[in-house]
Formats: sequence, structure tokens, C-alpha cells
Amino acid sequence: METWDAIRSRRNVRAFADSPIEARDLDRVLEAARRSPSSMNQQAWDFVVLTDRERLVRLARVWRYAEHVASSAATIALVAPSTSDPDERETIQFDLGQVSMTIMLAAADLGIGTCHAAVADQALARDVLGLPGDRECMWLISLGRPKGRALAPIERPDRRAIDDVVHREGW
Repeated sequence: METWDAIRSRRNVRAFADSPIEARDLDRVLEAARRSPSSMNQQAWDFVVLTDRERLVRLARVWRYAEHVASSAATIALVAPSTSDPDERETIQFDLGQVSMTIMLAAADLGIGTCHAAVADQALARDVLGLPGDRECMWLISLGRPKGRALAPIERPDRRAIDDVVHREGW
């Protein structure tokens, strides 16, 4: 798929087909994540990948809107150092936003659906993922083949009109 088609095809997928993701496809998505831009090239992230169904079901309990994790073929947990410094935390969040979009576009390029989820229950996430005490799970991205409707470019997305969003040379 071309980049423009991947951008137009990507959507949040919360219902996944009961089929695994090939190892080489998952590795490609993870390689794309690793190559994501990072402020000052800090790369203050680690990725924990789960494919075990029992662990995915448990991980889905970390946030009330993370049910899609339970039925995913794989979920990537975006893990970062714990910090109370607001500037450091903001930088990490920005970098993880870039990682998230890179994962989602790389997956869409392969016809793999994705959906993101927050993490409210850090204790449960830490237990399921086996995280050390100085790390926390910031986001989850579930992956799988979409159940029902395959990814394809969306011609008329439910988005604000371009003229309502774009302001040229000022507001």
C-alpha cells in the first residue's frame, strides 16, 4: 500500500478476526516503531508485545475502553520511564504520540487494523507486562486483521471540512 493510501485507510478497529499476525509483519511494525522520531533522540521507550490470549484478556482490564485488547492478535504496550518532571513527561508523551502513529500507519500498510487505549490501572499493567518499578505503561495499541470490513481508503471521512481546520497565514 502507498503511504497516502495507508493514511486514508487507517481507522480505529475494535473488532478483530480470529487470526494471528505473521511474525514478519509484527516485526516490521515494531521496526517502524523503533525508527520513530524522538526529541533529542532520547528514545525513552520500550515496547512489550503480547500475543498470549489470557494475558491480553487481563491487560484489557487496565482501562474501561480497552476491551478491544482482549480480542486482538497482538497488543504493543508503550512503556516509558516513570517521572514526576512535567517537562520530561510531556516530551515522552509527544514522542510516544509519534510512535503510536508510526505503528498505526505501518500496520495499515500491511492491512492490519489498530486501536489505541490509555492505561488507568498501572498496578495491573505492571503485573501483566512484568515491568520494573521504574517504568510505567503509557499506552496500548491493539493489532489484528479487521473483522468484517478490511482496511481500504476512506473517500469521505467523518472529519471537519478542510476550510474549517486550516488557517493560512494566520487565523
